[in-house]
Amino acid sequence: MRLNRRATLAGALALAGGARAEETPLRVVLGYPPGASSDTLTRLVADRMRVALGRPVVVENKTGAAGIVACLNVKAAPPDGNTLLMTPLANMVAFPHSYGKLDYDPFKDFAPVAEMATFDLALGVGADVPAKTLADYAALVRKGGAYANFASAAAGSLPHFFGLMFAKTAGLQLTHVPYKGTASVMQAMMSGEIPAAVLAVADWGTLAASGKGRMLAVSSAARLAQFPQVPTFKESGYDIEGSAWYGLFAPAGTPQAIIDRQAAAAIEAVRQPDVRQKLETLGLQVTGRGPADMARILRADDEKWGPVIRASGFKAD
Repeated sequence: MRLNRRATLAGALALAGGARAEETPLRVVLGYPPGASSDTLTRLVADRMRVALGRPVVVENKTGAAGIVACLNVKAAPPDGNTLLMTPLANMVAFPHSYGKLDYDPFKDFAPVAEMATFDLALGVGADVPAKTLADYAALVRKGGAYANFASAAAGSLPHFFGLMFAKTAGLQLTHVPYKGTASVMQAMMSGEIPAAVLAVADWGTLAASGKGRMLAVSSAARLAQFPQVPTFKESGYDIEGSAWYGLFAPAGTPQAIIDRQAAAAIEAVRQPDVRQKLETLGLQVTGRGPADMARILRADDEKWGPVIRASGFKAD
């Protein structure tokens, strides 16, 4: 009888703890608006994490300052396992080298949770731009005028610096035109306001499908299965490449046991066949790497891109 009472008490406590967990939503904060590939990724992951963790998981689009608002929001959150940040490489790698005062430190203020997916970049032009190849585009730029302008979703972002890297390699004088988010760049491309842009392949895929733009080259090491007709920069005669990632981070000080559990749920989410298929259709390559790998990747990319960004002399503020 005593054993049964203990078992009953343990069961009641477990149910109570589960009920409390279910009442507290896990916030996944994203610094970019709905409509972009980052939002689709975040919502797919959040939906599957909700089932795996047995608690509400909500996505909060806290836009502003190219994702910096979201980073600061998560930095300030209690390290209690109720807040995660979904962010691309730019906010954790590029911005610390391009902003004089950022108000957050990727290594001190956040705990790596998981790498979700990687993505490649593409340079492309609007439908009315008479360039079918990178060589065509370079020839237009050399003639001068508005063709020398290219857009990205934010000043100081990886697409910004990749565009500058291409310009240096090709011996071109390109002028970067920053926009406020991917959706704004896509709108500008569709309307013909800007002739060229460097965006994530996933977002270029949307533009290409609309007939309002075309990719000229991708930054991957080899052609992408989703867009086999688009050559790489290297194939086009320019020896550059580079990919980026989307990762999950928690506020610094979050207990490792919580991080490990959330990482496992997130990795399981992106590895589910239907989720993987949807993300690959968008041009994202699912990885699903855990906390230790995310920490290693962050450090390696900081060492890779830091010198490039500093050498450009660009300062966002």
